[in-house]
Amino acid sequence: MISKEESNEKVSEGWLRIWFAFEALAISEEVAKKALENLFAKIESDTRIKIYKKEFSPGSKVENPVQGVKEGWSVVCEIEFVAKKFDDLVHVVMEYGPSAVEILEANNLKLGIEDCQNILNGVSDMMHRFAAAGVGGVVIRGD
Repeated sequence: MISKEESNEKVSEGWLRIWFAFEALAISEEVAKKALENLFAKIESDTRIKIYKKEFSPGSKVENPVQGVKEGWSVVCEIEFVAKKFDDLVHVVMEYGPSAVEILEANNLKLGIEDCQNILNGVSDMMHRFAAAGVGGVVIRGD
């Protein structure tokens, strides 16, 4: 992790300031928190972003979270970080699947054609991975 001051320097150099929230739902608070801690360890080692803040919420009991389960536990982890490129941010979102995303700073983005192509190719690649795994893919409509 970097310091808040280091993140401020990066933002002044044109980096983006981002907030993510992740939620885990499990049979116990400990299992949910451990799942988020494992995910956070992977995210923290990702060189495309620099994290400066993380915060876990206390777990909360959830009645009937899914069909056939009487109770579960929800834990939320929020992180703030900086990312140099919007292209990197899009790929980080696709890889780690946060529950919510907010761009805290920059008010405007200017993307070159290369960035746009990288983003579109990343989305296309993810769709093909889903299709290869049998969990999704491209829907072709006849109308």
